[in-house]
Amino acid sequence: MFITLEGIEGSGKTTQVEHIVEFLQSRGHDCVVTREPGGTKIGKKIRAILLDPESKDMDSLAELLLYVADRVQHINEFVNPFLFAGKTVVCDRYYDATVAYQGYARGLDISLINRLHKLALKDLKPDITILLDLPPEIGLGRAWKQIKSGARTDIETRFEKETLSFHKRVRAGYLELARIEPERFRVIDASKNENHVRKEIIEALVQKMT
Repeated sequence: MFITLEGIEGSGKTTQVEHIVEFLQSRGHDCVVTREPGGTKIGKKIRAILLDPESKDMDSLAELLLYVADRVQHINEFVNPFLFAGKTVVCDRYYDATVAYQGYARGLDISLINRLHKLALKDLKPDITILLDLPPEIGLGRAWKQIKSGARTDIETRFEKETLSFHKRVRAGYLELARIEPERFRVIDASKNENHVRKEIIEALVQKMT
């Protein structure tokens, strides 16, 4: 099974990944956890470039191609081998993030993004995508609180420093993707407390597995 989590900054993906793995393991699933960008040794170097605030002048097309490069390496080196071995792969962000951020928010041609993904990933789609949805004002507030407290690194803040309107476009893009593929997406209200969100995610996973 291939499970992905999506959402804007501060939506709680990292926290909920831990709960998902705990639940799946209790059901007998052998899980591995990964993320994009940065799920491989090469990907970590790409991630450092993409999330560095000093990369703020990066061309949008260059940004897109770096994300696709990271994804190709990640799929071939990590995701596919584990899926073929019968593992459940839980991934923090996947190609929906690129469509939302570089497509809907940056304004790049979504058909181009989809063609690149078709070429790079073939037909590998998640079995279920959990979209942790909340207003950007709340998400960014959470993210910056974590950064200032030292709970998160301040060297990966390029997207946190984007405008509020940018993050609103990202959120709108995610919700549009969920509208287009309701059979794959489960939209969870991430403005609720951690336990409430965890419960809703587990309910969504149980429905998917039954």
